[in-house]
Amino acid sequence: MATTALSRASTPNASPLSRQARRAGAAPYLFLVPWFLGLAVFTVGPLLYSLYLSFTDDNLLQSPTWIGLANYRRMFTDDPRYLHSVRITLLYVLVSVPLKLVIAFVVAQALNRPRRGIGLYRSLFYLPSLLGASVAVALVWRSMFSQTGSVDGALHAVGVHGQDWINNPRWALGTIIVLACWQFGAPMVIFLAGLKQVPAELHDAASADGAGRWARWWHVTLPMLSPLIFFNVLLETVNAFQAFTPAFVVSQGTGGPADSTLFYTLYLYQQGFSSFRFGYASAMAWVLLAVVGIVTAILFWASRFVVFYADEGEF
Repeated sequence: MATTALSRASTPNASPLSRQARRAGAAPYLFLVPWFLGLAVFTVGPLLYSLYLSFTDDNLLQSPTWIGLANYRRMFTDDPRYLHSVRITLLYVLVSVPLKLVIAFVVAQALNRPRRGIGLYRSLFYLPSLLGASVAVALVWRSMFSQTGSVDGALHAVGVHGQDWINNPRWALGTIIVLACWQFGAPMVIFLAGLKQVPAELHDAASADGAGRWARWWHVTLPMLSPLIFFNVLLETVNAFQAFTPAFVVSQGTGGPADSTLFYTLYLYQQGFSSFRFGYASAMAWVLLAVVGIVTAILFWASRFVVFYADEGEF
């Protein structure tokens, strides 16, 4: 009885403390309310609305008309330009991403060696990535590869007859791939940071066992950098699927010449903002999201077999 009375007597004193603790625990969530509102209004809401539009015929001037899966059927059965844009985008991804990463890795290896002025060299090599895929850079690129541009001027100086690269269907996509490879600074910095984290004692131990320079690179450096290689592959692949500005500026929004630079995102833009087929454009956007998600899942699955983590001690 005495114990019961004591607990009852102490309950009123404990309740204010518990309420105060709950209020203190809820305070951080109050500061997150604006972020959650922004997420709901500017991200989740438009995302769900675009999913709804993908099942409709919407031209922005009239109310959307529900048509079910017609937009998705049209993409794969009745739109040859859509399939062509898929092929162009896949070619761009499969060529530009490996080339860009190889260049970034080679330059990072070269910049990892101590020499006078190495900080300046690193800054100069990273500078193109600071500019990014901007409209100004794409305009300069278009000017450089035109028939009267600096590239043809340099070729003429050494006796080589150039051409109008931008307006040649055979080479137009190649100029955009070169532009993507030129902006290798971001993956280069990541590779450079990884190279500096490779323990020197591992190379010393491999040398003591008789491993040559190539063997040390293959069995020590490359496995230690495999997480960063995977990260760069994933990041650059996702970015390549979403490439838009270079193709839009270089082709002046047409995807030409002869649709040779008709990227997926550029065709999506044409359907939505030139032809006002917002339902069809929304369906294209959701297909792109699904493809990027599937590719990402495949890369994560494959990483289990080729990525080495030092704390795990195995591939």
